[in-house]
Order: sequence, then structure tokens, then C-alpha cells
Amino acid sequence: MRIGLGYDIHPLVAGRSLVIGGVKIPFEKGPIGHSDGDCLYHAIADALLGAAGLGDMGHYFPDTDPRWKDARSDIFLKEVRKLIRDRHLAIENIDVNIHLEKPTLKPHLAGMIQNISEHLGIEKERINIKAKRGEGLDAIGRGEAVAAQAIVLLKEGH
Repeated sequence: MRIGLGYDIHPLVAGRSLVIGGVKIPFEKGPIGHSDGDCLYHAIADALLGAAGLGDMGHYFPDTDPRWKDARSDIFLKEVRKLIRDRHLAIENIDVNIHLEKPTLKPHLAGMIQNISEHLGIEKERINIKAKRGEGLDAIGRGEAVAAQAIVLLKEGH
């Protein structure tokens, strides 16, 4: 068994779409990022790469590469899925915290889980997402940023 931890944070600005876990969420702000800024997908991809001993997203998808400019982050998940399969690893579990003051994410969690399940080829029951608020503290609590933390468990021999 292998464990990986991933984290991503993006500032929020007016005029950008808020996409988390591949779900477009109605809101007046969205993340600044080289790609679409989907912090949930980025944190999961980093956790998977870490568990597989393959470094991080910056190695495979550098923000200096124009191919990834405004790219949909599901591409990253699909590429990472191939990388871990090539190492004969299988995803046992994904557990995630999303940190966002508003809007409320609860109505969107099932869609996020569905998307992750499809992109990574795992059962929805192996994915858990929790939404957390900053309660007015730090950049997240002030509504200036969105972040995600992911921890994954990989099984060897697949």
C-alpha cells in the first residue's frame, strides 16, 4: 500500500468560472490559474503522483508549457491515471477536503464524485469529499481563495 497527499490553492477573482471537481458552480468569482484552476482535480492528481513516487503536477504539467494554458483539469487526472496504471498501482481510496467560504458546495458534491469516478475508473464508494469553510479566517475565510487537500491510498500489483 502507498499513501499520497496533495494540496492546491488558487486566488479567486471576479469574472472567472468556478469549476471544482469538473462541476461548474454558479458564483461571481473563480480561480486564477494557468489551467482552469480546478483545485480539487489538482490536489487529487498531486496525491496520486506522490503515492506512486512520481513527483508532482509541476513536473508533468508545468505552468510554463503553453499546452496547459486554460486546459481542463480532467486531462490531468486522465494522464495521471495512465501513469499509475503503468506502475501497476490501483486506487483504493480518495479522501478530500475542499476549503471555500462560499458558495455552499453540498449540492455539487455528488456531481464531483461522479466525475472523479469516471475519470479515474473507480467506484464512487471509494471517493469521499468534505466541504469546509474558513469561518472568516485567512484568505479562504475572507472569500479570497479556494483550496483542496487530498489523501489517496494506492494498492500495488494491479
